[in-house]
Amino acid sequence: MSFQAIVIDKDENARYRAELRPLSDQALPEGDVTVGVQYSTINYKDGLAITGKAPVVRKFPLVAGIDFSGVVEQSSHPAWKPGDRVILNGWGVGESHSGGLSQLARVKGDWLVPLPDGLNARQAMAIGTAGYTAMLCVMALERHGLKPHDGDILVTGASGGVGTIAISLLSKLGFRVLASTGRTAEADFLKQLGAAEVIDRAELSSPGKPLGKERWAGVVDSVGSHTLANACAGTRYRGAVAACGLAQGMDFPGSVAPFILRGVTLYGIDSVMAPKPLRREAWMRLARDLDLAKLEALTHEVTLGEAIKAAEDILAGRIRGRVVVDVSRG
Repeated sequence: MSFQAIVIDKDENARYRAELRPLSDQALPEGDVTVGVQYSTINYKDGLAITGKAPVVRKFPLVAGIDFSGVVEQSSHPAWKPGDRVILNGWGVGESHSGGLSQLARVKGDWLVPLPDGLNARQAMAIGTAGYTAMLCVMALERHGLKPHDGDILVTGASGGVGTIAISLLSKLGFRVLASTGRTAEADFLKQLGAAEVIDRAELSSPGKPLGKERWAGVVDSVGSHTLANACAGTRYRGAVAACGLAQGMDFPGSVAPFILRGVTLYGIDSVMAPKPLRREAWMRLARDLDLAKLEALTHEVTLGEAIKAAEDILAGRIRGRVVVDVSRG
C-alpha cells in the first residue's frame, strides 16, 4: 500500500528540506494502532519543524505533523478497534515519531483519545493542538478559581491559533477578554470572536517595569519573552497567568515582583505530554464549550501539497486563526 506524506529530511550536505512524497506502508514506524488519517493541521510548532527554523525534528527522515484525526484501520491495542474515530496530539509525534501530515499513520494506542460526540474529524483539526492547548490554559485559570466577575482576561498572540480559540472559549464562558495582537487590522475579526477590547502588542513586547498597573485577573500567553514578563507585571493581586508558547522568544526577562508582592501564579501549560485524563477532559470541554460557528469562521483549509507553504506563512504571521489540512487531497 502506498500513501502520500510530508517528509522532512536532510540531504548529503545536511541541508534541511520538506517535501510531499509517496511512501509505502513499510515506512510506517512501530506502533500498535494504524490510523487512516482524514485531517491534520498546521500549528506554530509544525511551522518550525517544516521550515527547520528550530530543531523540532529529532530524527530523519520523518513524517511531519503533530496532530491528526482519523479512523482506526488496524489495532492490537485493547482500547481500539477498526472503525473507531480518534484524535492524536503531541507525544513526540512529528518530532521523533512520524506524524499526521500523511494519509496513513501508525502510533501507540496509549497516545490516542476518542473523537468526542459533537465534533467531526475536520472540526477536531480546526481545533488541533493550538485549540487543545488553549483549552488547557482556560482550565488552568478555572482551577485557580478565576470567575468572570474577577476581572478581564488578557490573551496575547490573539490572532494566532491558540489566541483565537482562547478568545472564543473565554467569551462564551462569560469572561471579558482583552486581545493583544500585532495585527491591529484584525480588531473587528477578534471582536467578532468575543474580544471586548483589542490592544497593540507593542504595549507589551518591549522591556517594561517589574510591576505595572493591575489591569487583568488572568492571562493566556502564547508569546513568551517580554510579552509574558509584562503580562505578569500587569496581573491583579492573586491572579493567574497560563504560559504555553514562545512566539516572541523562550526568554523570560521578568521580575519576581508580581509573584512575591501580588501573589500572582504562573502556570506552565504542556500539551505534548499531558496525561490522558486531562486530554480527554480538554476535548470533552472543547466539544461542549467552543462555538463551532466561530471555529469555522477562523479556519481555512489547504491540501496536503499546500501544507509546506502554509507552514512558512504561519511563521511569517500571514495566517490568522487555524489551518486544516485535508490529507486526502495531495
